[in-house]
Amino acid sequence: MAAPEILAKYDLTIGIECHVQLATKTKLFSGADNDARFKDPNTVVNPIDFGLPGMLPVLNHEAVKLAVRAGKALNSKIANVSRFDRKHYFYPDLPKGYQTSQMYHPLILGGSVEAPREDGSIVKVRLDHAHMEEDAGKLTHNGDHSLVDLNRAGTPLIEIVSQPDMHSAADAKAYVTELHRLMTYAGVTNGDLYHGNMRFDVNVSVAPKGATELGKRAEVKNLNSFRSVERAAEYEFNRQVELVERGEEVAQETRGWSDATGKTTSQRSKEDAQDYRYMPDADIPPIVLTDEEIADMQIGLPTLPSVYRERWKVLQLDSSVVNAVLNYRPVAETLDAIVERYGAGDVARRVFHWFASMQAGDFDVTAVESGLVGPQRLSELSIMLGDNKLSSTGAKEIFLDLFKEEYTGKMPAEIAEAKNLLQVSDESAIAAIVDEVLADAANAASIADVKAGKDKAIGFLVGQVMKKSQGKANPALAQKLIRAKL
Repeated sequence: MAAPEILAKYDLTIGIECHVQLATKTKLFSGADNDARFKDPNTVVNPIDFGLPGMLPVLNHEAVKLAVRAGKALNSKIANVSRFDRKHYFYPDLPKGYQTSQMYHPLILGGSVEAPREDGSIVKVRLDHAHMEEDAGKLTHNGDHSLVDLNRAGTPLIEIVSQPDMHSAADAKAYVTELHRLMTYAGVTNGDLYHGNMRFDVNVSVAPKGATELGKRAEVKNLNSFRSVERAAEYEFNRQVELVERGEEVAQETRGWSDATGKTTSQRSKEDAQDYRYMPDADIPPIVLTDEEIADMQIGLPTLPSVYRERWKVLQLDSSVVNAVLNYRPVAETLDAIVERYGAGDVARRVFHWFASMQAGDFDVTAVESGLVGPQRLSELSIMLGDNKLSSTGAKEIFLDLFKEEYTGKMPAEIAEAKNLLQVSDESAIAAIVDEVLADAANAASIADVKAGKDKAIGFLVGQVMKKSQGKANPALAQKLIRAKL
C-alpha cells in the first residue's frame, strides 16, 4: 500500500482487459477439442490450427451463444451485426501469422459490473465493450530455444475491456473477483484460473491530483489470480510515482509480473491500435442476429450473484460471509434452497457460516454440485446443533465429514452416533454430574470464586462437568445448573 503522502499527491487509475475462455466442446474455427487441460502438447489440434494452406475457418455457433449469454450477465447490449478482423502482430504461437479478433464491430457493447468491496460498499465499473477472438498457443522458453504448444491456439475467447473506473488496487481485485463470479455463474467458462481460463491484463497510470489527463499507462499482462491483480497494481503505482518524483517519464509499455519477486519487468514497448494493422477478415461472414435470436440465446441464464445478495438480505449476514459463499455457484444454489425451505432463521445462517469459514481447497465443491452434500444433510446438521444435540465443535467436525468418502450417503445423526458426538441434554443426567463436581473438594477454590462473583471460574467447573461426561454434556445446560446450585 502506498504511503498516505503519496496517495495525497497522485491519482491511480486502472483499466482491465479480461480474457475469458469460452467452455465450448470445440475451438472457435476448428473441430479440435477445446479443453487443453492435462493434455500432451500439440495433441488437440487440426490443420486449421496449424494454419495449413487452403484451410478455411468455420465459426463455432456455440461460442457465439455463450458470448451472447455473457453479455447479459454483464448488463451489455448485443450487436445485431458484428464482424471479425485480422490482427497482424507477430504471434510465434499462431502459425497463420495473425490473430482473428473483432476490432471495428464487436459483439458485446457497453455494460457494467457492480463489484462489492471488502467493507460492503460497491465499486461500479463501466465496460467499453467485449469482443470475440481466438487464443494463441503457449511458448515454453528453455535457454537458447523455445518450444511451441498449439493446444490452446484457436480457443474461443471474449475479451472484456473495462473503462478506467478503478482507482485503487483493492477496487481492481474486487472487480476481477466479481467478473469471475459473473462468468462462471452464467456458465460461459470453466473459470479455472490455474489453467488460464480467465486471464487479466491490468493497465495502470498515475497522474497528479486534479490533472485533467491520465498519465501514460503500463500494461501488466496475463495475471491469473485476484491477489496478483491487486499486488501488481500496487507495485506499478509505487513504481510509476517514483519515476515521476525523480522527473523521469513513464514509458508506455507491456510488463510482466512475477509472483515470486512481487515486481513487474519490462517486456516490450506498447503498440497502438494502428500498429496491429487490423483489416476485415474476408473468410468469415459477419454475425447477424435478430433481437429474437439474442433473447432465445439468453433464456435460462442461471441466477446471478446480485440476485442472491438481494434475496439473502433477510439473513442479515456480514457481506464477507455472503461473498465467500458466492465464490462457488453450486454452494450458492444449495444454500438458497435451504433459505427457501427454512427462511431467514438460524438453520440457514449456521450453514452459511460453515461454508464461509472454509478456505479454498478445504472441501470438494463437486460433492455439493452433485448433490452428495445437499440441503437435506446440511439442514439436518444445523437443526441438530440448534437442538443442542451437538456441540459447535462436533457440528463443524461432522460438516467436514460430509465431504469424506467414508461417510458418503450417511446422514449427520448417523455420523454423530458412530463418532460418539451426540450431546446429553437430559437435565437430570447432567444435574447428577454437576452434583459430583460441586461435591469434589478439589473444586472448592473455584466454587468459592464463583460465589465471590469471579465469573470466569465457572468455566473451570463446566470443564470438569464436560470431562466427567466424556464431552457429551451440553455445556450451556451445565453452566445453567451450576449457577442455579451456587
